[in-house]
Amino acid sequence: MEQTISETENLIHTHCDAKNAQTFQLSDGIELSYFTLTSENTRFCHEPLSHVIEINYCRAGQIGWKLGNDASVYLGPGDFCIHTMETCVHSHIMLPNNYYEGMTLYIDLKKLTRQPPELLTGTGLTVKELLEKFCKNHVFSSFAGNEITDSIFRGFYGQPESFQHPYRIIKTWELLLYLGKMNPEMTQHLSEYQAEQVALIRQIHNQLVSNLDKRFTIEELSRQYLINTTTLKNGFKAIYGTSIAAHVKMHRMKFAAKQLLETPAPITTIAKEVGYDSQSKFTAAFKDIYHVTPREYRQQHS
Repeated sequence: MEQTISETENLIHTHCDAKNAQTFQLSDGIELSYFTLTSENTRFCHEPLSHVIEINYCRAGQIGWKLGNDASVYLGPGDFCIHTMETCVHSHIMLPNNYYEGMTLYIDLKKLTRQPPELLTGTGLTVKELLEKFCKNHVFSSFAGNEITDSIFRGFYGQPESFQHPYRIIKTWELLLYLGKMNPEMTQHLSEYQAEQVALIRQIHNQLVSNLDKRFTIEELSRQYLINTTTLKNGFKAIYGTSIAAHVKMHRMKFAAKQLLETPAPITTIAKEVGYDSQSKFTAAFKDIYHVTPREYRQQHS
């Protein structure tokens, strides 16, 4: 018996740690789900449906898939990926920053082949061509977003309630038309990282956020963990969504804000706890994140 997308969606929502997951049927053979995920590791369990294509879009946060070849791919805001539901069966999904907001389109090739969308008939584009182009041989295709895709995916959000359903349909057709003329070889692919590289970068991350009072250079970390500096910088940004410096700064300021609210410690002491010998530099860094000085922040929340 052929399994439908809706039945598969019920499996997904039963087995994943999704909050505010919403699913909408756009047409016979196309469904759209919005997800908000908040746990570090999530497993999606569903049937290995080779006739259903998934198009995943990351709106906020960071999400990674551990692939069958022991490599991992991460999407940041604006990025998207395309694969069949056979490729991602029993997926191990990672949320490096414990948060992901995004959407997934499910396209049933069997149904759309039997009843091709009228809008696509004059273009010569078929859903089977999309399968060949992006998913052949169980390929997991992942791409960096661009101005065109940003414009398309934005249309799935923020519409007045009475406009939401027609906008979702229109934007789905627009996305399929864009993918139909898109040349994957000329589009920026996201890098895959081997399990050993991901493990090293996670160790480095843990060292950095566990020692906020200390400062480590890229070169020092590279020598300590025997990892190329370029691989370290690119891999860290791919996994955590920002540069090492920006990521550590955010952790420092979050910890400082917590200390300001929960302890009576002097600001100079808190500054040193997060690696700043200069109170003026600490104040500037804090204001850059919270838009008020540490003193003002403490006063506002006291």
